Amino acid sequence: MLVSKLVGLRAATTSMMVSRNLAAAQKATDPIQQLFLDKIREYKQKSAGGKVPDASPAVEKELKTELEKLEKQYGGGPGIDMTAFPSLKFEEPKLDPIDEQAAPKK
Repeated sequence: MLVSKLVGLRAATTSMMVSRNLAAAQKATDPIQQLFLDKIREYKQKSAGGKVPDASPAVEKELKTELEKLEKQYGGGPGIDMTAFPSLKFEEPKLDPIDEQAAPKK
């Protein structure tokens, strides 16, 4: 009896996930949802090339100064890609050899 309840619960959960995925794949039926999607697509087109869309010269200047501050703070500069993941190098530590003759024997 417990097994049949678990199987029924699993089937209900699976059908709920499938219906959610199908609903997300369909076109938006709500007009507000459709406006939201349209604005996101419009923003994506305007921001092509990594630029801030509809930015004034003052905003662009402020962005440039902030990026320069970050480059100085985190070691960036000309020719250094700050968007790349840093390469980590771990060197083997140099250990002194154990001097067995100097150790007292019990």
